[in-house]
Amino acid sequence: MPMCSSPSSSWFGSSSSSSSSNKAKLWILHGIAAGVAIAAAVGYFTRFNKFRTRVIGIIPARFASSRFQGKPLVHILGKPMIQRTWERAKLATTLDHVVVATDDEKIADCCRQFGADVIMTSESCRNGAERCNEALQKLEKKYDIVVNIQGDEPLVEPEIIDGIVKALQAAPDAVFSTAVTSLKPEDAYDPNRVKCVVDNRGYAIYFSRGLIPFNKSGKVNEQFPYMLHLGIQSYDAKFLNIYSELQPTPLQLEEDLEQLKVLENGYKMKVIKVDHEAHGVDTPEDVPKIESLMRERNLS
Repeated sequence: MPMCSSPSSSWFGSSSSSSSSNKAKLWILHGIAAGVAIAAAVGYFTRFNKFRTRVIGIIPARFASSRFQGKPLVHILGKPMIQRTWERAKLATTLDHVVVATDDEKIADCCRQFGADVIMTSESCRNGAERCNEALQKLEKKYDIVVNIQGDEPLVEPEIIDGIVKALQAAPDAVFSTAVTSLKPEDAYDPNRVKCVVDNRGYAIYFSRGLIPFNKSGKVNEQFPYMLHLGIQSYDAKFLNIYSELQPTPLQLEEDLEQLKVLENGYKMKVIKVDHEAHGVDTPEDVPKIESLMRERNLS
């Protein structure tokens, strides 16, 4: 999902010397901002560090898409994709409620027809996290955890939703949780397949569109357990409001990955490993692949 325009115009000058100066200034300012964010995080944990029980699942959906216009409404074996995602999400046992957040009346009308609750959000939302936060502020009930469920994952596993919720509940020092699975060697250099590395306690170290870790041979190590990031993620509800106010960060802009803004600002992110095949719909060509897979699994 697009985040922001390229940082090249503000990062680099016309000469190598001004380029170095500008980059140095940016990183100094970024370091100061990170220090302020970490100080805020200390106060945040002191005030809000308690068990998170109330959980809302939000499916952000927009009609406009550079690669697939109207994607949420495309039919998958006779049902709109957004409906299939909603039905799968409803099977998760940890969710108290599931809503669709959209800026498009066509999507809203479709969702209401199959029984989903809909929250209308602004067209200015830059990503799913911001749309989730706006929807959260408009809900009458208060929630402790928000699960951002990708609307283009019609085969999302309810167990994965439950897994990331429980991971966040069990890690009071984390404000974000997500899931990874094994990366297929053929996807190693695909920039649309986001890779992740974690520490030995299960906290995220980094996400990248490039292959990480990258060994000095420059080749895929068939023996190494590379990890593929799955799009689903959950947030502490109070942190989600903070997150939306944080300024874009250098690594986030360079990789075009919104979760990097969390790490760059010093917050912790819990990661669970799952056995799962990623089946997102990015282009029209992905639809028959999903339908074929659903037929194989007898999913109507």
